[in-house]
Amino acid sequence: MKLILSIPFLLALLPSACAPAATEVPIIATEAPATEAPTEVPAALANPNLILATTTSTQDSGLLDVLIPLFEEKTGYTVQTVAVGTGQALKMGEEGNADVLLVHAPKSEEAFMEAGFGKDRAPVMHNDFIIVGPESDPAQIKGTVSAIDVLKRIYNSGSLFISRGDDSGTHKKELEIWGKAELDPKGQAWYLESGQGMGATLTIASEKEAYTITDRGTFLAQQENLDLLIILEGDPPLLNPYHVITVNPQKWPNINYDGALAFYKFITTPEIQKVISEFGMLEYGQPLFFPDAP
Repeated sequence: MKLILSIPFLLALLPSACAPAATEVPIIATEAPATEAPTEVPAALANPNLILATTTSTQDSGLLDVLIPLFEEKTGYTVQTVAVGTGQALKMGEEGNADVLLVHAPKSEEAFMEAGFGKDRAPVMHNDFIIVGPESDPAQIKGTVSAIDVLKRIYNSGSLFISRGDDSGTHKKELEIWGKAELDPKGQAWYLESGQGMGATLTIASEKEAYTITDRGTFLAQQENLDLLIILEGDPPLLNPYHVITVNPQKWPNINYDGALAFYKFITTPEIQKVISEFGMLEYGQPLFFPDAP
């Protein structure tokens, strides 16, 4: 009786005990996808959004309309450009509200770096400041070769002058020249502050037949719509250098330092420096900026 019972029992065990290993393969195959880890986003694009705080001259001249699409296509980042005066751009960096800066006020930039708000800083390009005014030239400035002498003549003649008045790099340069001339125009009836960007300030100066200080790039880009002429150019103190600065992640851990560093490297590459050197040649017959990256 025991023998009869054990034979069926053994026979019942044989199919599972002796089944070929291949029967286990489907089980393994169906379980693998469920346990597979999702593909990780590349570290450089963990945050694909980048905030660039910059001066209005890079925007008003049209340069950023060329550079930003190139950067976005090359890297995959999406750039939010905030075009304000250099002082405001630096303030955004100090408060952690921007990832990377493109500005043009060397002394303020150096103070920014010394305070630990910036991590990397490099020269990008330069152009120059010029003094423009109406063809009638009421202050009789034409032929003057010194920016200091120009402002003295404007002051003494009481000719209308439009200042940015916005703590921008252009405004800082203007105040620097007034200081060297040992003159303070504030409070004078002929001295007006626009509180606006370079393009808007040029428009106001044109409408009011006034003098103003501007970067050459913005002036050339908007010259067709202005009744203003270059009154003074070429004075060495009017050199206008631009630098790129990454905001220090040790001050603001939430800033997109990877993206900032990508932009920093991008704008200083030989390829993009060449783009900068050629910008404006086709339309204006001269470059609006000159490359400076080593």
